[in-house]
Amino acid sequence: MKDIKLFDTLTKIEQITKGWSSDKKYCVETADGQRMLLRVSDISEYDRKKAAHEMMERVAALGIPMCVPIEFGICDDNALFQGGVCSLQSWIDGEDLEDILPLMSEAEQYDLGVQAGEIARKIHTIPAPSTQEEWAARFNRKTDYKIEKYRECGIRFEGDDAVIRYIEQNRGLIDGRPQSFQHGDYHVGNMMYAGSTVHIIDFDFDYGDPWQDFESIRWAVDRSVYFATGMVRGYFNNKVPEEFWALLKLYLAEGFFHNIVWSVNTGVQASIDTTLRQIRDVQNWFDGFKNTIPTWYMKDFYINSLEDDNE
Repeated sequence: MKDIKLFDTLTKIEQITKGWSSDKKYCVETADGQRMLLRVSDISEYDRKKAAHEMMERVAALGIPMCVPIEFGICDDNALFQGGVCSLQSWIDGEDLEDILPLMSEAEQYDLGVQAGEIARKIHTIPAPSTQEEWAARFNRKTDYKIEKYRECGIRFEGDDAVIRYIEQNRGLIDGRPQSFQHGDYHVGNMMYAGSTVHIIDFDFDYGDPWQDFESIRWAVDRSVYFATGMVRGYFNNKVPEEFWALLKLYLAEGFFHNIVWSVNTGVQASIDTTLRQIRDVQNWFDGFKNTIPTWYMKDFYINSLEDDNE
């Protein structure tokens, strides 16, 4: 376990309070003006954070626009962070994408969504380890656990029995699905805009069906249906397979139960309200899960954009 040597050069440390991560985050600056992101975790997280740092190095090697890992270690020689697990990453000098999307034109929103989809496709080229448990077994076990915890949490959403029936009737969709590295929380709130480019932050590392990373697309739809449409089309290079929509419905339905429990555990009523509202929205997207394609998907927008460009 090594100490972070760059601590000796830091002249400015400002805490960042935005976000839900349990990590403490700071914008730090060296004497020569270099800014970096510092994440500090509890010492009990050492092994997990070390593995995450190494995985970030693999992702960055693909050319993904992101916070590039710089240094990792223990903060023993720094009084402010003593005993913590520290990760230094490059600083993205940009804006939160979710804040500026509504200020952009429809075409710009769409194009940034395409970028996000292409980035996700590249992230998913990293295969899961050969020792990874078969996806269907893992997904089914986790889904059963999430539904059990939902039933214990004291909050209900309308139509939950119908959603559970839908999951039970469609579990077979995941049989034989491939697995890859997943961002784990791939949504517009974990993206930044800098230099006309989407940058990805706050990886929540996992392995599984790559298409499950789209479960968080509900946040993109909240901000821009053009961005969400572009994200799907960018990922599939404009050729979206029908089976994607079927699996997206399944992963969104399964996510209802995790998201309810998570929001209840935060103890924040606004978080619970947002989760319940998003569940109603997703149910409406698919008309109670009877439709194949969500209502927000703009299947003709790309064609219209091309026609506009050629005029």
